[in-house]
Amino acid sequence: MFETQSLALYEMLHETAPIEPEKLDELYVEHQESGKSLGGLIDELAVVDTEVLLQSVAEYLGWEYMHAIPTNIDDAIIGVLEGSIARMYAVVPIRFDETTIDLLVTDPFNSQIVDDLTFALQRDVRLVVSNPEAVENLLKVHYGEEDGSIDDLLKEFGKGSTVASEELSESDIEAMAGETPIVRFVNLVLLQAVKDEASDIHFEPFEDEFKIRYRIDGALYEMAPPPVQLALPIISRIKVVANLNIAERRVPQDGRIKITVAGRSVDLRVSTLPTQFGESVVLRVLDRSVVQLDVEKLGMPKDVSTSLQDVISRPNGIVIVTGPTGSGKTTTLYSCLRILSKIDRKLLTAEDPVEYEIEGIMQVSINPHIGLTFAKTLRSFLRQDPDVIMVGEIRDLETAQIGIQASLTGHLVLSTLHTNDAAGAITRLVDMGVEPFLIASSLEAVLAQRLVRKICKECRTSFDPNESLVGQLDLKLKDLGNKEFFYGKGCHHCNETGYRGRMGLYEMLRMSEPLRDMVSQNAPALLVRKKALEGGMRTLRDDGLKAIFNGETSIEEVIKYT
Repeated sequence: MFETQSLALYEMLHETAPIEPEKLDELYVEHQESGKSLGGLIDELAVVDTEVLLQSVAEYLGWEYMHAIPTNIDDAIIGVLEGSIARMYAVVPIRFDETTIDLLVTDPFNSQIVDDLTFALQRDVRLVVSNPEAVENLLKVHYGEEDGSIDDLLKEFGKGSTVASEELSESDIEAMAGETPIVRFVNLVLLQAVKDEASDIHFEPFEDEFKIRYRIDGALYEMAPPPVQLALPIISRIKVVANLNIAERRVPQDGRIKITVAGRSVDLRVSTLPTQFGESVVLRVLDRSVVQLDVEKLGMPKDVSTSLQDVISRPNGIVIVTGPTGSGKTTTLYSCLRILSKIDRKLLTAEDPVEYEIEGIMQVSINPHIGLTFAKTLRSFLRQDPDVIMVGEIRDLETAQIGIQASLTGHLVLSTLHTNDAAGAITRLVDMGVEPFLIASSLEAVLAQRLVRKICKECRTSFDPNESLVGQLDLKLKDLGNKEFFYGKGCHHCNETGYRGRMGLYEMLRMSEPLRDMVSQNAPALLVRKKALEGGMRTLRDDGLKAIFNGETSIEEVIKYT
């Protein structure tokens, strides 16, 4: 219930007091630590009667409360709202006249609904609060899952003719970008991406085709391509929504789109890049509701999770998370920040850019174009009396030196590096120019991680691997005994890929006295790694083998990422 609006619900309950303040604070702490929504916890624990809670929400926000909603609504009323809009904002109309419209809503705290729909419908919008599950069911009954499909729209496009892009003026392009089929197509692509839990959407124009690809669980999948002549209006539509300059097609641009999908708010980070045949556009989907910001739920082995929580509970030192782009480093750091975010601590982050807003934390987006670099931001942080500092990435010697200085003067510093393994982070810092004795005295731990795809549970099938496949894992068939191996055959649950969801592989290097001595003497990474293994460190490959033997992932995934 009210999945994304926990803070607003907490403030409302504090004022209206249907729950005792002590109990409410207790629930709010549990919400922050577990990642569950506050509404979900109240529902699950039956702390207050659902009807009492909904009435309090309606009264607090000044909206009507409806106890029993009608099971069927007149077609004339349903016809006032297009299916795509009703589904996007998760609303159902129940009354309307010339000047006003009353809408049942799944999330009454989402003020964007009133602003957007007042403008779109040219009527005063009044929300009606009722049980969100009942409203969702009503929405499905009257508006179904979606208005046609992307394939249907592509057939429509095939019938029309288009003008060559060279002949179009800026106003022509803007007019095309605002045409209903183009708007509907872009909306459907975004809706489908959010539904499929895609992390990125790629729009790529080539000489003879226009590709659209989704990245799901780390792999790219191509959808049915629209006609190549639609590249310009579709990309222009995205630029219009992201408030970018549609006339400027010679330099890269960055923007942001905030959309509502099925009643929940989703952020899209937009990046354009001029190419030979038009602009390539990539949208990074930042959907807070599918990102797990709880260390306990990141799928870490128990010993790694306990070790990480122990190391971040220290008052000072540096903790580094390492791995390639897209390996979940930021998610791990955010999960650590959620644990550390307490009333008695000041937390500051410098990010490029801020991906998810976290309650109670001061977050800064760095901007090198105006001189706001990681190093400059970090220097300013030290004058803000922080307890914990997160630096999105250590990119240069200056940032590394200030981070080390901060850790040596009583601050806990969290950051990321791009290296292949945990021991490689030490070598990387030395290569940047950091003195080995400073690394030895300030570094507390390095966590290396990768994300691998999980085998789909619906079509998981066992098989007997051959000697050459097992050989790629540096193993021999005769040493494996009767261990079972699995792969995904492919089914409709996983879009015939054999994989659904991802899991992490982890390698945790804790600094011990022998390791500090080796680092201060500038020992090679190979020797540092060997010493760490002697001390009980488990490698990424070892963690991968464990996941294979547990039937969680495939041999191919572990070979690919470790």
